[in-house]
Amino acid sequence: MTAERNFSTAVLRWFDSSGRKDLPWQVSCDPYSIWVSEIMLQQTQVATVIPYYRRFMERFPDIATLASAHIDEVLHLWTGLGYYARGRNLHRAAVEIVVQHGGHFPQSFADVCTLPGIGRSTAGAILAFAYGQRHPILDGNVKRVLARYHGVSGQAGTRTVEQHLWALAAAHLPEIRIGNYTQAIMDLGATVCRRRRPDCKSCPVADSCVARAQGNAETYPVRGQRRVLPVKEVWMILLRDRRGLVLLEQRPPSGIWGGLWGLPECNTGLDAGSWCRREYGLDVAVDESWPTLRHRFTHFQLDITPIPARVLGENPQAMENSRTVWYNVHEPDARGLATPVKRLLQQLRTLS
Repeated sequence: MTAERNFSTAVLRWFDSSGRKDLPWQVSCDPYSIWVSEIMLQQTQVATVIPYYRRFMERFPDIATLASAHIDEVLHLWTGLGYYARGRNLHRAAVEIVVQHGGHFPQSFADVCTLPGIGRSTAGAILAFAYGQRHPILDGNVKRVLARYHGVSGQAGTRTVEQHLWALAAAHLPEIRIGNYTQAIMDLGATVCRRRRPDCKSCPVADSCVARAQGNAETYPVRGQRRVLPVKEVWMILLRDRRGLVLLEQRPPSGIWGGLWGLPECNTGLDAGSWCRREYGLDVAVDESWPTLRHRFTHFQLDITPIPARVLGENPQAMENSRTVWYNVHEPDARGLATPVKRLLQQLRTLS
């Protein structure tokens, strides 16, 4: 038996006894439910995803329902899950599937890779689980398993190392039980070959693992020097009218928190009252700022200082339009909110 076959056989044997088989998206081979789960699982742990997945599937049980929904409702159910481009791309892809594929999830690898938000690894996983097609995957967990098992040197993320890992992932694919193997190698990385404190004693391929033999598993895959994330600052204006409603604005469809509803933002150091008058034509009274909170993104950190303010004079209801709304924190509706915005609105509700 070849080394590649030994690897896949051992991993599948481990899966039969120790792999995860009761996740909510494993109950069928429906490509839609598998696709939703794979998108949610990008950069997000299983335990976090499960309640979001269940709520999402209850509201959008099929592709047609998702495609016909308003993006606000989609992002509302994504609130708190993070990486909101995933939700926007999921909705866009559902529309494309309806228009271009008659509402049926495509079975061609090339077609799947053209859908928004789906790359080579995600496409391979969906087609392996749904249709039993033989495609390698290379998510973060699989990269870690293969880099340690083969002692792959070189910095992760470089083109050379990436191509090497893809070749290894393809070489280890078994001829049968592709779906089980795909789940197995992801589970192995998530539960045994962990980034920190890997459980080598429970690993089915530990005896032939280069990193274990070297005694330095945690050094694989090789990571570049961790850079210090820059810090940006912003004021968020908690602007309430005489009814106690809060002004929200919908952000542009792309970029940070794209398509979500948020609080008006202005640069720090400005006169918040003058800024509100200039931007919205409103006379306001500015109250003492709340403590600054920090929100971490992939490439930077954002320090948010909430600035409470009250509208003076007449009811400003007339300024509502498709991009702004006066929001009732006591009767929240279905719209997407970034996590720190949702937190601030919840805090405001407890104070009013």
